[in-house]
Amino acid sequence: MSAYTSKTGVTSILKSFSSADRERAKAAAINKVRFATPKEKGLLESVRAAQGGNFHLVKEFSYYLLEADLDDDEVLQIMKDGRKIVHSLTPDFADVVEALLSFNWRKRCPEVVEAYTEFSIDIMVAHNTYIPIGLSKCIVHWIPGDLQAADWVNGCPAEGTRTELKTVHDILNRILTAVPMAFDVVIDVISAKFPYFKKPAHVTAGYLYNVLWLMEYKPMFEELVLQLVLQKLLILDVNAPRDEIVETDEDEDKMDEGDVFTIDDITSDTVVKQPEDSVVHPIGHTLDTCLSMLYKFVDSKTRILPDCSEGKRWAANRFFKTLLYIFDEVLLPSHNTHHVQFVIFHVCSIRSAYSEAFLSSLWLKVQNPNVSAIIRHAAVGYIASYLARAKFVPLSTIKLYLNELSNWANSYIGDSDQYSSQNGSLKANMVFFSVCQSIFYLIAFRAKDLTKDLHFLQLLPLSRIAMSHLNPLRYCLPAVATAFAGVTRTHQLAYCHTVLERNARRKLATVYGHDKAMPEETLETFFPFDPYMLKLSNKYIEPNYLVYKAHEMEESVATETFRRKRGDSEMVEEDDFILADKRQRMNELSKSQEFDKHFHFGTSPGFNS
Repeated sequence: MSAYTSKTGVTSILKSFSSADRERAKAAAINKVRFATPKEKGLLESVRAAQGGNFHLVKEFSYYLLEADLDDDEVLQIMKDGRKIVHSLTPDFADVVEALLSFNWRKRCPEVVEAYTEFSIDIMVAHNTYIPIGLSKCIVHWIPGDLQAADWVNGCPAEGTRTELKTVHDILNRILTAVPMAFDVVIDVISAKFPYFKKPAHVTAGYLYNVLWLMEYKPMFEELVLQLVLQKLLILDVNAPRDEIVETDEDEDKMDEGDVFTIDDITSDTVVKQPEDSVVHPIGHTLDTCLSMLYKFVDSKTRILPDCSEGKRWAANRFFKTLLYIFDEVLLPSHNTHHVQFVIFHVCSIRSAYSEAFLSSLWLKVQNPNVSAIIRHAAVGYIASYLARAKFVPLSTIKLYLNELSNWANSYIGDSDQYSSQNGSLKANMVFFSVCQSIFYLIAFRAKDLTKDLHFLQLLPLSRIAMSHLNPLRYCLPAVATAFAGVTRTHQLAYCHTVLERNARRKLATVYGHDKAMPEETLETFFPFDPYMLKLSNKYIEPNYLVYKAHEMEESVATETFRRKRGDSEMVEEDDFILADKRQRMNELSKSQEFDKHFHFGTSPGFNS
């Protein structure tokens, strides 16, 4: 029992050793008997003794490999000995093989690196049970240390770090070439080693840098690795919602203005100052850095220059098809994500053919009754949000899909008219209501462009859809319904305010009739391409992203003139309502904070951004 234990009866891991205690501990480590015997006997004799039934020496040699400070010559000799008896190192010798593969060879001479590489390949070829261990010991070098932030700026390694990593990738490349069975294990190892989402940004970004590097020299991993990467980034995304990112940045701005405070539970060693061009939210900063790297990677894979070879064009198209498949498998079924889905937005901005393929894939799902209603609902949301936000989508494409959506909704109404007893609930008609809301949303959002061709809008069955017995306006988000009603009324395309008033009265009657506040039956809506809040990676999104601008309504002078021309009391009353409606909207604009509470990021139609 130590002097400290005898005095207090409690040990403490925080108490520092005195110089005398440190010297005694060092002497005890040096005088351990097990260091002398293994070094004299060596690997060959230890294994030979174990084959005779005495595993004591090989166990001691395993400890020796893990704990002793070996020089280059000693490591080189041990690796050469290991290659001589590689076929004898069966799974019974897993401990010593793992110790051999655990050598930190990154700071060693080239001869040691070569010897380690040859031994690694030989042991995995001879015994496939060691493949997971060998790959794990190699891939672990991809993970930057928690205190190596200075060597990783925005996910890019310093020159010295990149040189060391090149050796790691050269070894991994040789292993994968020599051991085909290793391909089945790589994805599992990469997934297992992926850093925890709360790790510092440079750790996750550094690991992602190496994952993307792997796909450069082994493109056969693209589909599985990209799918894994997007799944891991989704974890970051859901833990860094837009409102938290905005709130954290606002708090940081207040601190910069003088409201400085200290955080007692975070030590100065763990605090890393974020770059000025990135968000303050720690997980948001990690996601920002990773997405910036991913955008650059997919850009290099899918962008086709005029002088590109036919092989490059084929590879780019194949990569896009892979990405589209991963979108269907990973992103489309994921609800209420914030930024990761912009990967497909960026890729579609590169070539019009990609954009057309993306929209066509979504529209096929919407029309397919064999696809689940949830996926069809999500696909409609992607179509509407994409057409509303993408600057690079031509107006003709928007008109095409507006026409397709309207015809589909019109046919649905016609079918439902034949069965008057059909259930009109939200759950039974969710896809129909989703399509209707997308039509209303697109017309309201892109009104400035669409109203230049009123003849096209007049040909759409907007009035029939809005006034149908299924009453889609009842289930739309209020902001979407109100904006659509305003645009269509101004241009005399449809008159929806009466329906909106009736729906509002119905909700009030329901609440007071039951004497309790019943939840409103509103379509749960996801706008995947809501405003992008990440600063570093925004340079890939902003040039192609459309920010909403309110549609300018008719001038009051024109309305007054129109009212003077129509002298009947009914028309005067109608026009007075238009003016009152304008004043009401102006008052609502002054309540932007209250509006934001109702339509926060991810569920808002984006009319205020």
